[in-house]
Amino acid sequence: MSTNSDSYIVQPFLFFNGRCEEALEFSRSMSVKKLIAMFATVTASFAAPTIIQAAQEKPAMQNATPKPTKSGHAAVNGVNYYYAVYGTGEPLLLLHGGMGQIEMFGPNLTKLAQSRQVIGVDLQGHGRTLLGEREISLVDIGNDIAGVLKKLGYDKVDVLGYSMGGGVALQFAIQHPEMVRRLVLVSTPFSQEGFYPEMLPQQAALGAAMAEQMKETPMYKSYVAIAPHPEDFPKLLDQMGAYMRKPYDWSADVKKLTMPVMLIYGDSDMFRPEHIVKFYQLLGGGLKDAGWQREHMSQNRLAILPNLTHYEMGLAPQLVDAALPFLNGEGRAKSWDEQVRAK
Repeated sequence: MSTNSDSYIVQPFLFFNGRCEEALEFSRSMSVKKLIAMFATVTASFAAPTIIQAAQEKPAMQNATPKPTKSGHAAVNGVNYYYAVYGTGEPLLLLHGGMGQIEMFGPNLTKLAQSRQVIGVDLQGHGRTLLGEREISLVDIGNDIAGVLKKLGYDKVDVLGYSMGGGVALQFAIQHPEMVRRLVLVSTPFSQEGFYPEMLPQQAALGAAMAEQMKETPMYKSYVAIAPHPEDFPKLLDQMGAYMRKPYDWSADVKKLTMPVMLIYGDSDMFRPEHIVKFYQLLGGGLKDAGWQREHMSQNRLAILPNLTHYEMGLAPQLVDAALPFLNGEGRAKSWDEQVRAK
């Protein structure tokens, strides 16, 4: 398997002038309230409301989601993945962001489960899934997901992945296209160059040295509330930091995707707008005018949601409003020509 990185697993932690030691010393001098606020600002995988909820003794986001109709573990390639199934209908695989878990989608999970059978999976080292000894690789996890689904009896599913989960979803679709009907990638880049340049050295600072300072943050509290081995938290930080420091570029694989794909971003996301447009162009969209009768229309879609950052996407109601019609294959609005002809 490739060892290409996915720097969007976790947004940069505190890092000043490229010197992690200064950052840690600075964090020690801050109040717990300020420390939590800081990590809420710089952590990519949690939306702001989720951060606040997760700081409680038992994360409220877990109480806000429906009870699964089925849950358990599926061992694939040495990783024992936790899964939970919600609702009934066409199957939809839902993959969370870095340092998160299935429940991080909050009310959006509830809304999706009203019309879909949602299959949530805690990714390697996250939630109720043990980290194990294997290095974190989205390429490997993407391949593992196919094994999890097969063990659960699914041959083909729709997929929605957010941030780290988007990278896993992309790799799953690349390696097992026959198992993906429709694919939605939320706040997901196709290469490391998609980030704003100043973010890369900050992301590289992530590691176990930060674990002690994070014990009063919602990320740690949310992790230890359900993790089978909470003592693995520093190791998880090390593993994710090491993986984020590796460059990657999946553009060649993106061009080969044949299933309908929808890209969704916030208008203030963590990725450069030109990278977002390039991703859409790699999928065949945005290359020319669609034509009066949509004769040049791509099967793929791009949505830029207003007034949203990367950190709010998972919980934003607009996410489901944008994604669900695409996942359901719903038709388009009538054109002006069709409206006139109908009179």
